[in-house]
Order: sequence, then C-alpha cells, then structure tokens
Amino acid sequence: MSEPTHAITEYWDAAAAAFDDEPDHGLRQEHTRAAWSRLLRSWLPGGPADVLDVGCGTGSLSLLLAEAGHRVTGVDLAPRMVERAEAKLAAAGLAGRFLVGDAADPPTGQERYDVLLCRHLLWTLPDPGAALRAWVARLGPAGRLVLVEGRWREAGESGVPYVAGAESLPWYGGITAEDLAAAVRPLVSDLRIEPLSGEAELWGGPVGDERYALIART
Repeated sequence: MSEPTHAITEYWDAAAAAFDDEPDHGLRQEHTRAAWSRLLRSWLPGGPADVLDVGCGTGSLSLLLAEAGHRVTGVDLAPRMVERAEAKLAAAGLAGRFLVGDAADPPTGQERYDVLLCRHLLWTLPDPGAALRAWVARLGPAGRLVLVEGRWREAGESGVPYVAGAESLPWYGGITAEDLAAAVRPLVSDLRIEPLSGEAELWGGPVGDERYALIART
C-alpha cells in the first residue's frame, strides 16, 4: 500500500466510528431514510438488480438497496467502514457482500453489474476520470451509473483536516453537475442530472451548496 493510500485508509478508518452521526450518512431519522429510499427506487430498476456500491462507507445505502430486494456488493478502502456495513446488514437480517479495496478500481474481477452507485466519493480520488472509465466497464448492457455528487463548501470529515496534499486532488471540494456531465457523457449513451440541493430532508436540513445526482445508461 502506497503512503498516500495508507494515509487515506487511516483517515476513513478513524472517521468510521462517528460517520453515521451525520444525518445523510447514518439515515437514522425516518424522514431522511425515507427520502433516500424514494430516490433509490426512482433511479434503479424495479426488479431485483445486481448493484455495486463503490465507496459504500458504513453501508447505509447498501442497506436500503438490500431492503428493496437488490443484490448488493459494497466496496470501501477502509476496513472499519466495511465492518460496520457488514454489521448493519447482518443486524437487519439482509444479505450483502462487502469487500475492502480501492473503490476507484473495484476488486470484483470480471463481474458485471446492472447498476453502479457512488455517493460523495469523486472528490477523494487522484484520477477521477480513470475511475469513471473503470466503473462504466463494470456495467453490463443497458447498465446504469448513478453518481450522487456536489460542489461542497467543505470537504472531508467536519473539523478534521483531510490527508496532506489533498488540495491537489483534481476534484477536491467536489465537482459541478455541468463539469461531471461533460466528463461522463463520452462514456455513456445518455444521462440526466437531478438537482438535490433543495431537498432538505436528504441532508438533515437546508444546504447552500450544489448537490445533485447524475443518472446515466451505458
């Protein structure tokens, strides 16, 4: 493991214990949980699908996917995040597979998925363009790419500086919907942007920055 990767892993491992305290991370409030569940249903196929949740964190979205009947594989670089994701689904009596690995290049071999879901991860990646190409390559025919992103006022865990040199990351602080659409459009057959900034129930309260979902088909 390279030194930067080790530092990133340590950062998110340390963040794991309190990660779910954020309303949109833990989805502990029923109205927040219901709002995310509604969105996922609108973005994903109606029938059971194979879903790859990259940068799955503590598995809150993976849990909603499993509850909806989808077959979920989650990937995260931080072992402690993965432990919590596994425990979360086990406590609910639901099946899910979770892997420790680089979300930018998921360790899933030749497996192909109906949907690849990623939320709030792109700003952390040293080569987000390469990650997007790798993700599209993981999708089967007519697969769906679902990216929940934004342009943040703050990056990283609140009050804790991110890893040294993070300011040089290409999309540090997030990326606008316009710029992400330009990066994804050559890789897919069609895409749409769904604004999310005005949906306060998703975030635990009003937000003043740009938040959105990009939904694309291969």
